[in-house]
Amino acid sequence: MTLEQLQKQVLELPISDRWTLVQILLESLQQETSSELKKGNLSRLRGIAKGTEISSEDVEVHYVNYLTEKYQ
Repeated sequence: MTLEQLQKQVLELPISDRWTLVQILLESLQQETSSELKKGNLSRLRGIAKGTEISSEDVEVHYVNYLTEKYQ
């Protein structure tokens, strides 16, 4: 069945049935859209909570370098 055939059949339905169909279609679009957005958001956040293992000596060296560059 083509889109044109489906459209023709839908327009022949009573208005209450067409409203029901509209609601069903909107709900399905909202579900699909929200699930796609959730997947996209999660993939962008992947790895954000990874910890970095830096020793206290490394922290001290980085801080000394920062202060040296800042006050030169």
